[in-house]
Amino acid sequence: MSGAVSPTREVQIGDGLGLGAFLTVPASARGLVIFAHGSGSGRMSPRNNHVAARLQAAGLATLLLDLLTPAEEADRRNVFDIALLASRLRLAVDWAAARPETAALPPAYFGASTGGGAAIRAAARDPRIVAVVSRGGRPDLAGTAALALLDAPTLLIVGSLDEVVLDLNRAAAAEMHCPHELAIVPGATHLFEEPGTLDKVVELATAWFLDHLGGRD
Repeated sequence: MSGAVSPTREVQIGDGLGLGAFLTVPASARGLVIFAHGSGSGRMSPRNNHVAARLQAAGLATLLLDLLTPAEEADRRNVFDIALLASRLRLAVDWAAARPETAALPPAYFGASTGGGAAIRAAARDPRIVAVVSRGGRPDLAGTAALALLDAPTLLIVGSLDEVVLDLNRAAAAEMHCPHELAIVPGATHLFEEPGTLDKVVELATAWFLDHLGGRD
């Protein structure tokens, strides 16, 4: 049974950076899911907030954060700087490990679009990460070395109509040695805007995280 969800708090991460973030920690949380948003998106992403709310209801803590400062966002090159984005994710894990309410929670990543590549790049170099989920992600952007080094169980979720990204995910999965699955959501395009498709993402992601962050009821 999932615990009551605590109020969402706005926090800042990174000394001198002040990356804005929303932290929500349910009672008896089983783990912490850190969100890696895609292409210029951030903690206000309506799709990721929808996913986060469902994860919270399932007893998972969530951290939605801006991976770039406002000044960095002004330079579009930073949106696709996977190494920079991955470093911010590792910074978030360090931050969570130092806070009493999240220190004991095993961390996982939920990445979308370019954030999927950043999450894999960050997880490949951080043995603390226990699971990764990528929604319409670009795991290819993580690089072949990161894909081969990745140990965390990884779920790649792609819409059946997102043909280019689907091919990229298939190719990336072939480079992975970790436990992994490719889940294809029928009738979904890149943003999962079609009725019921984002709820299917939530269902798949929740099951994956609970399986690897303490088990399902």
